[in-house]
Order: sequence, then C-alpha cells, then structure tokens
Amino acid sequence: MRKLPLPTGGAMPVLGLGTWQMGEAEARRAAEVAALREAIVLGYRLIDTAEMYGEGGAETVVGQAVAEALRAGDVRREELFIVSKVYPHNASREDTRDACERSLQRLGLDAIDLYLLHWRGNHPLRETVEAMQALVADGRIGHWGVSNFDTDDMEELTQAIGGGPGCAVNQVYLSMGERGSEFALLPWLRERGMPLMAYSPIDQGALAGDAALGRLATRLGVTAAQLALAAVIARPGVVAIPKAARSAHLKENLAAVDLVLDAATLAELDRLRPPPRRKTPLAMI
Repeated sequence: MRKLPLPTGGAMPVLGLGTWQMGEAEARRAAEVAALREAIVLGYRLIDTAEMYGEGGAETVVGQAVAEALRAGDVRREELFIVSKVYPHNASREDTRDACERSLQRLGLDAIDLYLLHWRGNHPLRETVEAMQALVADGRIGHWGVSNFDTDDMEELTQAIGGGPGCAVNQVYLSMGERGSEFALLPWLRERGMPLMAYSPIDQGALAGDAALGRLATRLGVTAAQLALAAVIARPGVVAIPKAARSAHLKENLAAVDLVLDAATLAELDRLRPPPRRKTPLAMI
C-alpha cells in the first residue's frame, strides 16, 4: 500500500476504510465486525471512525474487529493506522481529553494514531489545540488533525498552534462529483505537506452508477467506482476513506490503488467532471 508522509512524522496509507453508519444497530454488529476483519485480511491498514458514528457504536465495532484480528495474528498493532474524531461540543481543553479516553476504551487501544476535531464548534481553537498537543505528549494519540476545515479555518488554526506539534491532516469531502476543495484548500495543504483525507470519495456510492464514468471505466477495464476512487487518490497529497461493508466492494476499492491513470484519462475525467474555476464554500455531508 502506497503511503503519504505526515508533516508531523510518519506516514499514512493512501486508501483506508470509513465506518460512518456502522455501529447503529446491534443486529448488524456481527456482520460489520466481519466486514472489518475481512478488510484487514485483504490488506486495509487505515480505518477511520468517530465518536459521533452510532454514538460510539462504530468505535466499538472497530475495537472488536481489531482485537480479533490481533488475536488471530492477521496484523500487528503497529501496522494499523486508526483514526477517530471528537465532537465539537466535546472539544474544550478538559472535555477533549475525556472524550479521547472514552474513545480509547471503546476501541480497546492504548493510543489512537490520529485524532481529529470533527468540525468547528464554539470552543476556542486554542483550547482544542492545547488539549490535542497534551494528548500527543501523553502518548494517548500519535497525531492530531481536523475535519471539515476550509482554507480560512486552516489559517486561523495555524495561528492557534503555537510551538507544539502541528496539525497532521485535514479530512474533507472530496470526490469527482464534489471537487470544490481542489481550488484553494488542496493547494494550501500541499504547500505545507499536509494530506487531505477525502471522505465520501465515491459520493456515497452514487458515482458507481454514473453512466459517463462507466463508459470510460469500461474502456479501461475497470468499474466506475474504481475509476472515481483512483481519480481521487491520483491527486498528489490526497488519501481516501470510502465506506464499504460488502466483500466485493472491499476488494473493488482496494484494487483501485493499483490503477494508474495516464494524462489522457485524467483530461477526459476533467471534461466529464470539470475542476472548480473559483472558490466555493466547503461542501460537507
């Protein structure tokens, strides 16, 4: 699996697995754990979750799957890159630490590899940053970052960081159907060596049925979903975390990592789904 370096040291895989909408129903828990177990066996090493997903339910699912995979010897802990997020209303100096401890308990881990502020809330950024830096210092998280931050938010965040460990990642909505962040935000992040982690990179599966993408994908011998996903991670500095729970989709998405798009194909994609020509508000789901 190809990796991108982090500005705070280390690296993360360019493709991972999202868990939004997991952990919401006990009846689906066994199937969700099984899906994550299969993903790990297939080679997924980046798993993204949040305390918001199923109000901790997704973290519990991830924790069970990881624990089972470790016991079975399918993977070593140091090979995994686990991401979680704190609710904005929990992002005060003290509450961030408490929220992180709850997430660690649900995940069954000693440390979270990357911990994100899910979106901006009412707590001052300086408080959240100080809490994140303290968690890094205490070894409870490896890196910290943000999610759903636009360029002006990132500029303000930079002023709040001070001398401690800086922001490692910004997770935002980016796909072939939603390319707004490519105009200003992605160049800003690239200049600072900070990966953009793209959520919903296949537009929650909608691009898998896109007729125009499908015709181009057929010529390339791949699926529309693979083409849409490969186009996202072909952009320098971008990591993608599509959600998948079915075996076929897990394998399909993973194969997109090996799909190399030449200049002609990228130009055709730009014709089908044009890049932004001006700054627009950051899209969120």
